[in-house]
Amino acid sequence: MKGTLPLLSHYAQQAQAKLPANVWHYLQSDAGQGAQQQCNEAGWQTHKLIPRPLQALQQPSTGCDMFGEHWAHPIMLAPVAYQTLFHVDGEIGTAVACNAQQGQMMVSSLASQPVADIVGQAQQPLWFQLYWQGDRARTEVLLHKALNAGVSAIVLTVDAPVKQALMDLPKGVSAVNLEKPLAMQALQPGQSQVFDGWMTQAPTWEDVAWLRQQCKVPLLIKGLMHVDDAKRTIALGCEGIVVSNHGGRVLDSTPAVAAILPDMVAAVDGQCKLLVDSGIRSGQDVFKALAMGADAVCIGRPYIWGLASEGAMGVAKVIRTLRDELEMTMALTGVSRLSDIRQVDLY
Repeated sequence: MKGTLPLLSHYAQQAQAKLPANVWHYLQSDAGQGAQQQCNEAGWQTHKLIPRPLQALQQPSTGCDMFGEHWAHPIMLAPVAYQTLFHVDGEIGTAVACNAQQGQMMVSSLASQPVADIVGQAQQPLWFQLYWQGDRARTEVLLHKALNAGVSAIVLTVDAPVKQALMDLPKGVSAVNLEKPLAMQALQPGQSQVFDGWMTQAPTWEDVAWLRQQCKVPLLIKGLMHVDDAKRTIALGCEGIVVSNHGGRVLDSTPAVAAILPDMVAAVDGQCKLLVDSGIRSGQDVFKALAMGADAVCIGRPYIWGLASEGAMGVAKVIRTLRDELEMTMALTGVSRLSDIRQVDLY
C-alpha cells in the first residue's frame, strides 16, 4: 500500500485484510511491479496549491454537467472488471452507491453481473466501457446489449487491445455480458504471439470511425496519452477523451498522467470533453486535475477498496470522502465552483 494517502488508507487496509492474497495482488498489480502506480500517484503530488484565505465563497458547488447529465460532483467511477470478485454486492452495489452519491459510473465490459441489472438497480442511465471484441460483428453485439440496457454513453478503451484476467477466476465469477470468451487464432510455426495473435484482434482508427457511426450516444475514447491521438479522435467526431495509462496495468514506464494532461488539454482546446484517471487518490488530486483543464476525473482502485471493505456502503463512503476533500480544497483556495478551478495556478 506504499503511496496510499491517509484518508483512503483505512479502506485499503480493510480490503487487504478481507480479500484473499491473490485477489488483493490482482487488484493492486501493475505492469511495473508497483513502480508505474507510484509514478501516477506522485505525478499529482508534484503540483502544489497556494491557499487563499478571506475569500467570500459565492454559492459554492461541486456540481458537474456533461452530455446533458448533471452530477453533484466530478468524481466518476472508472470501469473495473469482475467486481463480485471483491464483494458479493459487485457492480450492482457500486451502481447503487454511485446513485446515492449523485455521480456517474462506467460499467466494464468485463462486469460480473448483467449490465441490464446494474443499470436497473442504479435507477439512472450509466456509461458503458467497451472493449473491442476482436471484430466488428462481435463488438456490435456487445454495444447493442449495453444500449438496450439504457446506458447513456460508450467509452471505448483502446490501450489494452486484448484484455484477459490476470488470475484464475473462482467459480461463479465471469464476464457475463460477453457472448463467449474471445479465442485466439492458432499460430503457425515461426509466427509471433503478439503480432500474429493478439494484435490481429485489436481495433484500428478505421474501427473507431465505424463505431462512431454505430453509436447514437456520446462516444469517448479511453487510454490516450499522445496529442496526435487526441486530435484524430476529435476529427472522427468523438465527444470525449479519457487521458489514462490504465492505472499502470498495461505498459510500464509511461509518463505520469499528470505530466501529460496539460498537453492533452491544449490539443483538445475545448473541442470535446476531457476526463482523466490513473493515480487519483484524494480530493486535492481531483482539484489539481480540474485546475489543469480536465472536465472530470475517474477513480478505480480506491472505490474497489471501499467495495471490498463494506460493499455498497464502502463505495459510497469513498466517494463522499473524496468529495469532502475536494470541497475543503476549494474552500481553502477561495474557489466557489468547478469552472473557477481552471483559473487557479498550480506550483
